[in-house]
Amino acid sequence: MDVVSDAISAVRTGRPSSNRLRVSGSWCTRLAPYEGAGFHVVLTGGCWLVPDTGGEPVTLGAGDVVLLPHGAGHVLADSPGDTARAVPFEEMRRPAGDGREVELLCGKYRLDRSRTHPLMAELPEVVHLPNRVGRHPELRSAVDLLANELDERRPGACLALPSLLDLLLIYMVRAWMSEAETGSWPSVLNDPVTTAALRALHSDPAAPWTNDRLAAAAGVSRATLARRFTALVGRAPMAYLTWWRLTLAATRLRDTDASLAAVAREAGYGSPYALSHAFSREFGVTPGKYRVSAGSS
Repeated sequence: MDVVSDAISAVRTGRPSSNRLRVSGSWCTRLAPYEGAGFHVVLTGGCWLVPDTGGEPVTLGAGDVVLLPHGAGHVLADSPGDTARAVPFEEMRRPAGDGREVELLCGKYRLDRSRTHPLMAELPEVVHLPNRVGRHPELRSAVDLLANELDERRPGACLALPSLLDLLLIYMVRAWMSEAETGSWPSVLNDPVTTAALRALHSDPAAPWTNDRLAAAAGVSRATLARRFTALVGRAPMAYLTWWRLTLAATRLRDTDASLAAVAREAGYGSPYALSHAFSREFGVTPGKYRVSAGSS
């Protein structure tokens, strides 16, 4: 696995959900904060997005995509003015009125924020990806495919739509990384030494890694790796590996009924006791209690 795929997989739970919104005339709807990530795809027309966090209103046009990776509450409306008139999204009805019709695909991704990868954590509250000719062709293709699959009467649409929504999330994160002016992780993944080390760790996290072995895999000296990796990632290589192994263990405990011995082995720990000790130090609970709480949430 690569870092971006792993970062998304570590927090994704369940399947994404989506709804179509068709409106015209004067309209305004509020979407409450959500323990996950929200997204909107403008299929036709245009509208405004007003964040609850006090950020500047964002104008959205046909083909635009917007991701709210931290589930921030916000308003969608025909104009950025009086948001007090907003009605809850669940109660939104297509208002009668003149004016250009607006159609959006609105949805949510379920995320477990207890183990958010730093790449995902540093995404801004609102990621706006305008529809620009020649930019992010794979994202544009995904939007076109989504528009074609919204008719649930098409054979296979119920399977195709969730898969396309998962693909959309990857493309949105990729697009942000290619244009980001802030955040450290775009720089991390543009550094060949750090990228080589991360790729090695993520490809085989259970391997008996040492600083010397990882430096050899990255093709540099141990001192060079330690300096560049720590400066960019914010953790020393072995500290990152420990954190990532425990994150993978937590994901296995949440998503499977694998034995603690199997989870320990897959995460690179020699025994269930060794995993339990490290896990309790990182998460404040034993693996067994974590599994129970994750299963009941």
